[in-house]
Amino acid sequence: MDPYDAVSSHNREAWEAEVERGNRWTLPVDHEAIEAARGGRLKVLLTDSRTVPAAWFLDLDGADVLCLASGGGQQGPLLAAAGANVTVLDNSPRQLARDRLVAEREALPLRTLEGDMRNLSEFADGEFDLVFHPVSNLFVPEVRPVWTEAFRVLRKGGTLLAGFVNPAYYVFDLDLADSTGELQVEYQLPYADPRSLSEERLRRQIEGGEPLEFGHTLEDQIGGQIAAGFVISGFYEDRHRDDPIAAYMPTLIATRATKP
Repeated sequence: MDPYDAVSSHNREAWEAEVERGNRWTLPVDHEAIEAARGGRLKVLLTDSRTVPAAWFLDLDGADVLCLASGGGQQGPLLAAAGANVTVLDNSPRQLARDRLVAEREALPLRTLEGDMRNLSEFADGEFDLVFHPVSNLFVPEVRPVWTEAFRVLRKGGTLLAGFVNPAYYVFDLDLADSTGELQVEYQLPYADPRSLSEERLRRQIEGGEPLEFGHTLEDQIGGQIAAGFVISGFYEDRHRDDPIAAYMPTLIATRATKP
């Protein structure tokens, strides 16, 4: 099996298990959040805690939106409640089931599709007005194909909203930080679980069913969007909640990019 396909397969199963564990990114939004979005009070996350500025959105009423690697019953249903025609693509069937659960509960027009964020061949050129891509490309070994495909499926004048991890986050021993709060510089960048971890730690991670992560460089995250043809038109930073590293630095980044 191609190593990239092996990563995709492993991370699919890992996120299926995260649904069972109740990871907070697998918990569907409640009725009150949907009603707020219907009433023009949309609050949706690209990163962890900062809501996306209203000015970053085009008119969502009737807009064709692709929620890219965005399953879990959160962003897609909220955007649909705000008036958009939403398609959610995700690698995890159970995450997509969360979106269908909310859509059925709230009578929302929303379709789901299982797939890899790097391959949008199911969609035609210029099919969408907005691609909404919350923090998820840390789960693929290469990110530039994500930007190339997002550019292709957007209409001229369309918008890409993306969230991703600050690559500096990955210089630290994350297990040590989580268990003791101690921040110890451990890894060189660019980071990749399969390459950066010791054989023993990687084995434990795989056997434990935890997703494999990749800390893409800013050259690939931001420069990759520009190389794909986008014009960066918005930027903000955010921090992981309850994370010892986030006490010292922004750990997340959001960008707004447009297709000329």
